[in-house]
Amino acid sequence: MSDKQFFESDGLTIAFAVEGAGPALALVIDEGSDLDALATLSHLVSSADFRVVRIQASRAEDVLAVLDHLDIAHAWIGGHGSGGIIARIAAIEHHERVNGVLLLGVEPYASPSAAGIPVLVVQASDDETTPPANGEALRDATPGLVSVVTIEGGGHRFPETRAGETAWAIEDYLDWD
Repeated sequence: MSDKQFFESDGLTIAFAVEGAGPALALVIDEGSDLDALATLSHLVSSADFRVVRIQASRAEDVLAVLDHLDIAHAWIGGHGSGGIIARIAAIEHHERVNGVLLLGVEPYASPSAAGIPVLVVQASDDETTPPANGEALRDATPGLVSVVTIEGGGHRFPETRAGETAWAIEDYLDWD
């Protein structure tokens, strides 16, 4: 697994970790979670020829600053819980740099999707914090751009407790392997 690194941006210290090589996927960690929360998922996805960047950020600008620091011009940007909101904001504000959005659960008050950018929602069937109905509503509001994969069980922490199934859903959708 990768080592935690730090980057300074606008007076803030941003923790991040990089693993793998290939097309980039930036994963924004859910607020209140440690950077290691998605480490197993990151490892599994990176072993399928992805370059996964886990970022502990509270603003879309921070995510793009880390990607700039790493010389990553284009990436899929995703997140778990509140990290998904940041990913969606990054896609809206920097759509020219975002290939797509990966949402690991959908917050009920999340911002709208960026026009023309594909979205993959991976969610748990029994997630009470970001219930499956949120992902289905997003798909229904944006036909043709939003795909939804529901994993049985796992609760809100499904990217950790069902990391293998979550990684497979991501790899299958992106067809990068």
